[in-house]
Amino acid sequence: MRLSEKCQKIQGSVTLAIDAKAKKMRADGMDVVSFGAGEPDFQTPKYIVEAAMNAIQDGQTKYTAAAGIPQLREAVSKLVEKKMGYPCKAENIVINTGAKQSLLNALQAVCDCGDEVIIFAPYWVSYPEMVKMVGATPVFVKTQEEKNFAIDFDAFENAITEKTKAIILNSPSNPSGAVLSDEEIRKIADIVKKYDLMVVSDEIYDCLLYDGAKHFSITQIDEEMRQRTILINGMSKAYAMTGWRMGYTVSDEKIAKIMTAWQSHATGNPNTITQYATLAAVSQENTEFPNMLKEFSARREYMLDRINSTKNISAQAPKGAFYVMVCIKDVIGKSYNGKKINSSMDFAQILLDETMTAVVPGGPFGADNYIRLSYATSMENICKGLDRIKSFVEGVV
Repeated sequence: MRLSEKCQKIQGSVTLAIDAKAKKMRADGMDVVSFGAGEPDFQTPKYIVEAAMNAIQDGQTKYTAAAGIPQLREAVSKLVEKKMGYPCKAENIVINTGAKQSLLNALQAVCDCGDEVIIFAPYWVSYPEMVKMVGATPVFVKTQEEKNFAIDFDAFENAITEKTKAIILNSPSNPSGAVLSDEEIRKIADIVKKYDLMVVSDEIYDCLLYDGAKHFSITQIDEEMRQRTILINGMSKAYAMTGWRMGYTVSDEKIAKIMTAWQSHATGNPNTITQYATLAAVSQENTEFPNMLKEFSARREYMLDRINSTKNISAQAPKGAFYVMVCIKDVIGKSYNGKKINSSMDFAQILLDETMTAVVPGGPFGADNYIRLSYATSMENICKGLDRIKSFVEGVV
């Protein structure tokens, strides 16, 4: 049999693989603490759940338009305009089965085989694989670790070639938690215009901000950047709706039509019941979010204090999302119980085997001297897990 060479080059998601292994170990009765997948440990707000139940009882279980029900597209357009002043309408919105599909649809709309897409490192593990899935080539530009992963603009511009079609932006960032300033976003926009590029802007963590940080979307600059940008967002983080699978894109109407046509053949409409739940979610005030953000902030502070008081590891304060990138470079090359730690992958595997603590290695994010910890888990788990990590890193020789 001759199978697709393109698909055989795609790597599975490391974060989901680690999360699945941790869940399997826990199901087998092991006392596993997981800092893995970025999934809020809060329940979906009741008013959203009730809207889904009402939709089922009302018989809203049939196909819808591929781009989503009109009233949801209209509601999302109003939300986007309210949040960032983006003067959009329903025709600019495409509803998707999660922000992952939103991203893939966007790259399908933008890229041809042989194009290059610039990705800033560290990056979410799915970005390069998605770029490869559409036949394009990911090009990585390292950020400045010593400046809390700020953009290196010289490196950015030097990476642009005649094949460069687009860039992927992610602010607040997964995995670093870095938040791009207004000034940085404007500099990026200037380069994008100079070289006639497109932007795929992943803003799924736009509400999760700390220490007075503000979210600024590249679409807020001017009409030209709105035409050049496909904005990605969804319901999984701020509304604790990960399993509901609901994302959306905001783009120029011409691009929205292209993505709708693609989606109509790829998946058809997103889950109908989830659409009605999402309509309720975006049409009402999410009164539970402030408490969720307050809890995330407290966990973040605790995690940073613990990490930076532990020998052999350190972390800079993330301004957004719910992750901490932990520097483990002082552990690389050492051993634990005779097992050599040559990479972040080794670190994560040995830590899980020896202490039943799951973390995500930084290598697949383009940052092998780091691991990523999610604080979207209970304070009890954070305390227990950090105790184990402290014992582990202080026990390497």
